[in-house]
Amino acid sequence: MTARLFHRLGAIIILAWLALGLAACSGFIKGGDNRHNIPMPASMVSALKAMGSSPGEGMVVRIYKKEEVLEVWKRTNSGQYKLFKTYEICSYSGDLGPKFKEGDRQSPEGFYTISPGLMNPKSAYYLAFNTGFPNKFDRAHGRTGSNLMVHGDCKSVGCYAMTDAGIAEIYALARETFKGGNPSFQLQIFPFRMTATNMAQHADSQHLEFWKNIKQGHDLFEVNKTPPAWDVCDKRYIFNAVANGPLNPLGPCPTTTPDAGLMAKQQADDATLANALAARDRQAAEEAAIKARGEAVNGFFSGIGNMFGSSDANVAPVMSGKSAPQPQSPLPRS
Repeated sequence: MTARLFHRLGAIIILAWLALGLAACSGFIKGGDNRHNIPMPASMVSALKAMGSSPGEGMVVRIYKKEEVLEVWKRTNSGQYKLFKTYEICSYSGDLGPKFKEGDRQSPEGFYTISPGLMNPKSAYYLAFNTGFPNKFDRAHGRTGSNLMVHGDCKSVGCYAMTDAGIAEIYALARETFKGGNPSFQLQIFPFRMTATNMAQHADSQHLEFWKNIKQGHDLFEVNKTPPAWDVCDKRYIFNAVANGPLNPLGPCPTTTPDAGLMAKQQADDATLANALAARDRQAAEEAAIKARGEAVNGFFSGIGNMFGSSDANVAPVMSGKSAPQPQSPLPRS
């Protein structure tokens, strides 16, 4: 009986160890100190009021990997959203680009919907909320992964670590948004600021088409200052589509009404992108021309050397270290 008990205990310990190793940022703590219910600081409430908002208003969270920042936007009395606060990301893992599979240590990119069920008040990383990866788009592409969080501390395995102080404020903002009657908030994750210049700098990336796709949603928010409704069809994101119910992520996309503000921004960005790419190509051509001229000059002088000194024309003289002989006086004439 005792041996059987020890075997069971050993199996439980092994399973717990495996779960800890496989989960990205999913640790839970027992009990709790009510940290998830700590009231929002009065200074934050005052700052929200000053911008025409309140703790219970809707919010949007935007993450930019390269710049290592997380932004919280809040809905104001006008119905539009304004930037409320920017937090430095203490750590994230992986490179620029989306997450593909479990264990690749890559932090996700894309559009996600955060509901109260994704909040983790008992995280081993102080507080956390799940990004919701894999979402509809990720699943359509066969991407796998679990427990990809925005959490405290400064360690990351596919997550976004915000420090305990940072996640305490972000968590409180989300909590009050839900208390205000909002069923969810939107999480937008981008590789970098989605400017035409940045897109040009990464024009050779394998992720460029994906980034162009999520840039549409990014730009809609920039233009209208309201979070665009997103869905997935034809294995790509579609924004503000008019449809009767959820779309088939593998099926055809419905027609959409062009947004005038978005079209104007895209035209300006396309022109900037074209100019940036043209400038890059000109620079590459100039560098290639300079290299070719240098090689031609070296070849010319090499040919001259071969004409007058065979293969020794390019050999540097060797210094012996000995003193040069003194010239002798001319012999007297008789």
